[in-house]
Amino acid sequence: MNNRMQEQLSDVVAGRLKRGEKFNILDVREQEEWDSGHIPNATHIPLGQLEHRYSELNAAEEIVVVCRSGKRSEKACEILSAKGYNVINMIGGMSEWPGQVE
Repeated sequence: MNNRMQEQLSDVVAGRLKRGEKFNILDVREQEEWDSGHIPNATHIPLGQLEHRYSELNAAEEIVVVCRSGKRSEKACEILSAKGYNVINMIGGMSEWPGQVE
């Protein structure tokens, strides 16, 4: 695993958002999953499109990657960290998300 990839539990990420910390959230779930509820202000790029759309993300900023349980986000983190992005995989994913959704 790339040493640039870190992991944080969903409640830790929720706490960081509550405190107003600045970082980006990337949701790599499918469209139907996104539509059923996502973290406010998250960016949505399904995992299958990430190889072609990663340049939409800001490589200079920290990115917390989210999926349903943490497996697809781990794969997305591998893709992005290989391209030099500073990524954090949110363990537990949306199934354990304690914060608000829209």
